[in-house]
Amino acid sequence: MEGSSEPLLDAKSKLLDFQWKLGMAVSSDSCRSLKYPYVAVMLKVADDSGQVKKKSFEMTIPQFQNFYRQFKEIAAVIETV
Repeated sequence: MEGSSEPLLDAKSKLLDFQWKLGMAVSSDSCRSLKYPYVAVMLKVADDSGQVKKKSFEMTIPQFQNFYRQFKEIAAVIETV
């Protein structure tokens, strides 16, 4: 979720698909043993003109837990409407 200046979605975007997977980084070019879990998220969205775009990003487990908590809060508010 960090490092991109382009917004993932704007207010007029329509979410078409949401996929996620849990991964484990075990090594990289600069580090022989990382062993940290992450969540990879893949979105398919349509802008207001109907053009479909795919967006993907990775989150650490604490970032994903915060993301999940925020969605639960959104769902609670929607139920009151």
